[in-house]
Amino acid sequence: MGKINYKRNTWSMALPLLLILGALPISALAPGSDGWQMFARVPFKSTYFKEINEYFLVPTFTKELRGQEGKEMELRGHFIPMDMDGNSIVLSKFPYAACFFCGGAGPESVAEVQFKNKKPKLKPDQVISVRGKLQLNGTDINHLNFILKDAELIQP
Repeated sequence: MGKINYKRNTWSMALPLLLILGALPISALAPGSDGWQMFARVPFKSTYFKEINEYFLVPTFTKELRGQEGKEMELRGHFIPMDMDGNSIVLSKFPYAACFFCGGAGPESVAEVQFKNKKPKLKPDQVISVRGKLQLNGTDINHLNFILKDAELIQP
């Protein structure tokens, strides 16, 4: 019986996969990333709210993002355990230790997800994909700036 050349066999199997992956756009490798990319292009300005004596970052939504309002959008991110009312959760582009609330990321890296039905039971930092209708919020400080309404869990 002949010797097996593992180096040659490994490369002969890996090379087609590398070529296929190299030809794909980055967004194809990170599903749902387009929403986060659009959110990242939104400028924020620190604004003083006299009624509560606090500063908040207020968005100026881009034309591109305003054009997506009311349309379905998918996001993939980390579940952040927050005390939310009803069927809502917080989804973060980054894990809990690096999210907007804990690790210094910006408000463009979190979204409020309002489920159409009962919210699923999730573990902190669990990566999920959701689909819902985008609502933009630049005025209500009791909600996040990016909201997916009537959302559904598409990948636990």
